[in-house]
Amino acid sequence: MKPTKILVTGANGQIGRVLTEKLREVHGKESVLATDIHKLEGDHEPYQFLDILNPQRLREILADHDITQIYHLAAILSANGEWNPMKTWNVNLNALLTVFEAAREFEIQKMFFPSTIAVFGNTTPRLNTAQDVPLLPNTVYGISKATGELWCNYYHQRYGLDVRSLRYPGIIGWQSLPGGGTTDYAVEIYHEALKHGEYKCFLAKDTRLPMMYMEDAINATISLMEAPMDKIHLRYGYNLSAMSFTPEEIAEEIKKHIPDFKITYEPDYRQAIASSWTESIDDSKARDDWGWKPKYDLESMTNDMLLHLKPLYS
Repeated sequence: MKPTKILVTGANGQIGRVLTEKLREVHGKESVLATDIHKLEGDHEPYQFLDILNPQRLREILADHDITQIYHLAAILSANGEWNPMKTWNVNLNALLTVFEAAREFEIQKMFFPSTIAVFGNTTPRLNTAQDVPLLPNTVYGISKATGELWCNYYHQRYGLDVRSLRYPGIIGWQSLPGGGTTDYAVEIYHEALKHGEYKCFLAKDTRLPMMYMEDAINATISLMEAPMDKIHLRYGYNLSAMSFTPEEIAEEIKKHIPDFKITYEPDYRQAIASSWTESIDDSKARDDWGWKPKYDLESMTNDMLLHLKPLYS
């Protein structure tokens, strides 16, 4: 078996930056190639520019670097995606098919595809959403991810590609600002609390959504990819959960540390997107199949977020 060489697309994104760093800790710096259409800040070599819509360049990189695994993170997120639906479909779905075909051609050993709670819609039970439920997403982001899940299943069944997938909830981390998602408020609120002592939230105060701290998301991703193949029984996106809360609840937790913090609510177009999503997730399949278990809840996440962000605003 060839030595592990990992390609990360979208490595400059909110998850991509942290995942790339963690993969390099696990596999060694030279074994993980970061790619993106934007240059990563700081020392992030090895790095290659890659427009994921360029199939020839993708194939050149796979060949030149003897890639054995792909973490395909490049995507346009839910809120930004609504401004240009056709571009979002092209980046999120057509590029995925390009990656699948290249993975098949180069006999890639493993591939990771991030799905999302945005695949759920108004036909989905909102509480304790089960693994297998009707999917009727109402954003092009959710549509592209739901379709991507079906292609994951197809490429595994038809071609034997070892593709693995997670349905990420909202991801919260201190390492970078988010990039255009409907759950972005849950990162922004910490920065604004420390910087200005107040925050205007674009969702209503009682909008409950599934969330997860970045460390848990990264650990879940790597645990899934490192699990023995006979433990992976789903190829179309494991439900993943850690906590669910509302903007009001996260604000109250922040006030335990910053008593004078104030929050106001001015819901915008993202409210309709959030209202179509589930409130809580049943991730028992992930727990049973490959031992998933989150570490952080709202209290411990808030402690850690403020610990890391305070030096930026002191």
